[in-house]
Amino acid sequence: MARSAGGGRINLAGIGRWRNPLATAGHQAVPGAANADEATAKRPRAGQAGPSTVEAEAGPLPMSTVDPMAALAEVGPEGRPVSRTDGGRSENARNNGRRSGRGRRRGGRRDEHQMVPDATFTSYYGRPVVKASPWEKDIPAYLFLGGVAAGSSLLGAGADLTGRPALRRAGRISALGAISVSFAALVHDLGRPMRFINMLRVAKPTSPMSVGTWFLVGYGPVVGLAGGAELTALIRPLLPRRLRPLLRVIDVTARPAGIVAAGIAPAVASYTAVLLADTATPTWHASYKHLPFVFVGSAAAASGGLAMITSPTGEAGPARRLALGGALLELSVEHRMEAAMGITAEPLHHGNAGRLMRASRTLTAFGALSSLFGRRSRAASVVSGAALVAGSACTRFGVFAAGQDSARDPKYTVVPQRQRVEARKAAGQPVRSVESEPATAAVTAGA
Repeated sequence: MARSAGGGRINLAGIGRWRNPLATAGHQAVPGAANADEATAKRPRAGQAGPSTVEAEAGPLPMSTVDPMAALAEVGPEGRPVSRTDGGRSENARNNGRRSGRGRRRGGRRDEHQMVPDATFTSYYGRPVVKASPWEKDIPAYLFLGGVAAGSSLLGAGADLTGRPALRRAGRISALGAISVSFAALVHDLGRPMRFINMLRVAKPTSPMSVGTWFLVGYGPVVGLAGGAELTALIRPLLPRRLRPLLRVIDVTARPAGIVAAGIAPAVASYTAVLLADTATPTWHASYKHLPFVFVGSAAAASGGLAMITSPTGEAGPARRLALGGALLELSVEHRMEAAMGITAEPLHHGNAGRLMRASRTLTAFGALSSLFGRRSRAASVVSGAALVAGSACTRFGVFAAGQDSARDPKYTVVPQRQRVEARKAAGQPVRSVESEPATAAVTAGA
């Protein structure tokens, strides 16, 4: 018994009977100890020598020599107690931690490229960074038919000036029919015809949509006049005589109208590419340098192929040459365009867009080669023309689908931005901050 500082009595005999859980948990046994309490008592404290053989065989030490705090000691790997005055960590643990930490840091720097996984591009709540355009399949049809109408107007005007009446008739009627269906597709996408009329309230030179609208307004009437002259010539015997003065006016104005339509035709064929490239859609915007030439070549190939189908072989020479030149222009510029686009060209090779673009290249190349044999064979001319028309349609639908796919994947928005920043840094140019850059993500095709 011992007296405490407050005057009470403390029974120290119970300390000898206290069972140390560390001693019973599989730690190394002490020679000569009958139980866990004796093993705890016989273990030396930190900084003291271990018990001799005589002490080990003499049995338990008197209670006066037992330190009650030794029961709380941590046993080391060799049966030696270690101090826990460092907040619970032993010196061995600290040394092992330092060595293992240094090894991990060195190993981390050495094998960092193996430990870091590939980046996965996601966006906030899974929403795309750039808003995809609200356009449906009416728009690629509008793009394709507008190109066919433009090329057919060129062929009709050239045939009129060179004395090829069959080719002139085919070109003018094809232009009238294509632009009519194209305009119908545009109005159907807009929802109401009044929306097209509302776009005529202003003329904004910096807006491809506004400029294109005025191109269509100037192109449609003259194409209608030239094509109407050809249609009235076919049904002239069926018309009443009182309409003959009107028919004579149409005949006189048909050639000037056809020439004016041919003058506007290149703008009609190319402005749709500018309309796509002016949006924030990654694949469309990255192709702004080459896409107008691709669309012009595609329009020439399609209109030439259509004329090869609808005109006799003897007068289809200009149509074959236009189709061949347009096909070569489309294939060569498209190859350069994809090489210059970088990562944003990937949507042109995957999914539905990839299938359409592969079909476009195959059909256009086949049509161009088979057109060389169409001057003597009517069947070869028809097959070649059909392949060229189908290839042009696949080009427009493929480019449209690739742009929509690129807008839905944030990778095609983030990676080009990082590449531009790194290029500016490498060139020593100042990098604009987020606040100073225009909000391109807010610019959408349907805005």
